[in-house]
Amino acid sequence: MSKTLALVGGMPITEDEVNEFLVNLGQRGQMYNNPEGRKEILKQLVANKLMLLDAKRNLFEAEAEFKAQMARVKDELLASYAANKVLRTVNVTEKDARDYYEANKDKFMAEESVNASHILVDSEELALEILGKINAGEISFEDAAMEHSSCPSKAQGGNLGDFGRGQMVPEFDTAVFEMVVGTVSAAPVKTQFGYHLIKLNSKKEASVMAYSDIAEDIKRALTAEKQRAAFDSKVNQLKILYPVNMMI
Repeated sequence: MSKTLALVGGMPITEDEVNEFLVNLGQRGQMYNNPEGRKEILKQLVANKLMLLDAKRNLFEAEAEFKAQMARVKDELLASYAANKVLRTVNVTEKDARDYYEANKDKFMAEESVNASHILVDSEELALEILGKINAGEISFEDAAMEHSSCPSKAQGGNLGDFGRGQMVPEFDTAVFEMVVGTVSAAPVKTQFGYHLIKLNSKKEASVMAYSDIAEDIKRALTAEKQRAAFDSKVNQLKILYPVNMMI
């Protein structure tokens, strides 16, 4: 049973109501999902209860303006309820998703990507000096990165992680995708940031993404597509029953 957080004129406000209020805020709810934020929400719910009690005491329900607003809200809710009943008839099975994947593999291509490390310095002379030491085996690429690189990636031995074409500046991008795995760039690569020594750790060729990695995305997309089709079909059927005359 949900914990009661306040009583307003004998009406309880529960923890579930606060949680529901948070959910209805969407992403903004994250700002209030803390002790102080929950207190603010509780204050708002208390204010709402007070306004409700006052409305009932003054018999606002009997006023014509309120009844008109209530009728409009009721119609909107009823239309929304009817639409949701149509949408709930849609079901996407595992077979539906798998068949779509097999028939549309060209839509699920993972682009070519690389994993690379670099050492960034501000002069070509220093870059060449470091490269010479790496090639002579006097220091490893990773140790040289930690010692000399001005890029924050130095903490990881210069590793930049995985990235695809176009994610780095053009000069760097061109150089790294032309390299052989396991090698270090033969010469420093100049960009707007300085001079880079690049090591290509691995390369993945463009390939079809595994079904298991995208199955849920496919199911969501198919569900949305089928729901749109079901809704449009229902609307077209209803137009036969209830003729629509557009005035514009």
